[in-house]
Amino acid sequence: MVSIRGGRKRVVTGVVSALTAGLALGAFTLGGTAEGTAGTGEAGPRPRPTVVLEHGAFADGSSWNGVIAALRADGYPVVAAANPLRGPASDAAALRTVLDHVKGPKILVGHSYGGNVISAAATDNSQVKALVYVAAFLPAPGESALELTGKYPGSTLPDALDPVTYTQADGTTATDLYIRQDTFRHQFAADVPADRAALMAAAQRPIAQSALEEKATSAAWRTIPSWDIVTTRDLNIPVAVQRYMAERAHARTTEVAASHSVAVSHPRLVADVIERAARATVR
Repeated sequence: MVSIRGGRKRVVTGVVSALTAGLALGAFTLGGTAEGTAGTGEAGPRPRPTVVLEHGAFADGSSWNGVIAALRADGYPVVAAANPLRGPASDAAALRTVLDHVKGPKILVGHSYGGNVISAAATDNSQVKALVYVAAFLPAPGESALELTGKYPGSTLPDALDPVTYTQADGTTATDLYIRQDTFRHQFAADVPADRAALMAAAQRPIAQSALEEKATSAAWRTIPSWDIVTTRDLNIPVAVQRYMAERAHARTTEVAASHSVAVSHPRLVADVIERAARATVR
C-alpha cells in the first residue's frame, strides 16, 4: 500500500508492474506533433497530453523503460529526453528545445536531479499542464541539490561517489561524479534485481559536481500543479527532505517504500501518478 497525500487530505491507494533513451518511439508524428487520444466529446476525440520524461544523475533515458511501456499501453505519447547533467540552467535550456518541438499540452516528469531541470524548464511555459516529481528535487530559487540533500540527515551518497577529475578545453579542471559500481545497487537501486542493477551501474551517466552546487533561479512548481512520488527507502535524497519539498510545493504526494530507482522498481505506480496528473489538468 502507498499513502497519497494532497494538501491536508490523505487518501490510501495501491499500485505496482512495467523502451528507450532519447526520443521514445511513436512520440512524434513526422510533423512533430503528439499522437494519442483521451476519450471523446462532442468535438470528437480529445488528444492526450505528451508525457516528457527527464532522467536524473547516474541514470539515462532507459531508466524510464517500464514507465514508457505502461504509458504507451494506455495511449499516451511519450518522449524520454536526454539530460546532459551539466547544470540546471544549461540542462533546462536543452530540455526546452524538446518542449518547443512537442506540440500541444505536456506533462513534465523529472527524476532526482531531473526535478531541478523541469522546475526551470517549465517556467512560463503555458503548455506544461502538470509537473510530476519522482524521488526528485523541488528547489526554490537560491537552493542547490547539494544544499537540499544535506538539509536533513539520511543520505549516504557522498561515501558512495567515485569522482573523476579532467581537464576542459579551456585548461581548467572539472569533476564528474559516478556511483562506485560495487555499491551502486545498495545506494541507488536496492529493490531492483541484481542483474538489472549491474547493467544500470555499468551504463550510468555521470553528473558534473558543479551541477549539484548550482543554485536554482526559478521554481515552476509555484504556478503549475504538481505531483510528487516520495521514496521512503531512498539513500540519495532523505525522505525527510522529500517530504519537506513536497509539502512546501503543495504537491499531491504519493509515498512508497522504494529505493531511489522507483521508476525501475515500480514503473506501473509511477505511470499511474503521471496519468492521474494528466487527467486532472488536461481537459
